Amino acid sequence: MSDTDVTSTTLSGPARATSDPGAGPTTIWHGRPDLALANALSAGCAVGHLGIEFLELGDDHLTARMPVDDRTRQPLGLLHGGASVLLAETLVSFAATFVVGTDRRCVGMEINANHLRPVTTGWVLGTARPLSLGRRSQVWETRVCDDDGRLVCVSRCTVAVLDAAG
Repeated sequence: MSDTDVTSTTLSGPARATSDPGAGPTTIWHGRPDLALANALSAGCAVGHLGIEFLELGDDHLTARMPVDDRTRQPLGLLHGGASVLLAETLVSFAATFVVGTDRRCVGMEINANHLRPVTTGWVLGTARPLSLGRRSQVWETRVCDDDGRLVCVSRCTVAVLDAAG
C-alpha cells in the first residue's frame, strides 16, 4: 500500500517517511505555504464571511480560529455544528493542498464530526493534523477547542489527491 502513516517525527519533506531517529524536526509541507495569501484568498467566500483566520503552520499541523458570534451560532445561541464542520473542512482542504505539489489537487471525499461541548461566545481554535498521507488519498483529524482549551468538536476528513490536468 502506498499510504504513509504520519507522526510529527517520521516525516521528511512532503509525505516521505524517514528512518533516521536523529534527523530532527521535519515538515510535511511542499515548499513554504503562505498563510497571509490563504487568508486573502478566503476573504470573499464562506471562509471569510464566517471570520475564519489562519494562524499557524507547524511542522505537522495547520491552525485557524473562528469567532462564535451571530455568523456562526444557531437559533438557540450555540455554536452551529455546521460552522464547526466548515472550520474543519477549511483547515483540511488548505492543509492537504499545502502538502501536495503544484501538479496535484485535493478534493474532499468524506467528513464526519462529533460535537462534544456547546460554545456560546468567544473563539474556537481548530488544528488539523494528518493521520495518513498517501499518493491518492489523505486522512486528516481536526480538533476544535474553545477559549479554555476544552475540546468542542473532533472531525475526520478524507480527501482525494488528483492530478491537476484532468
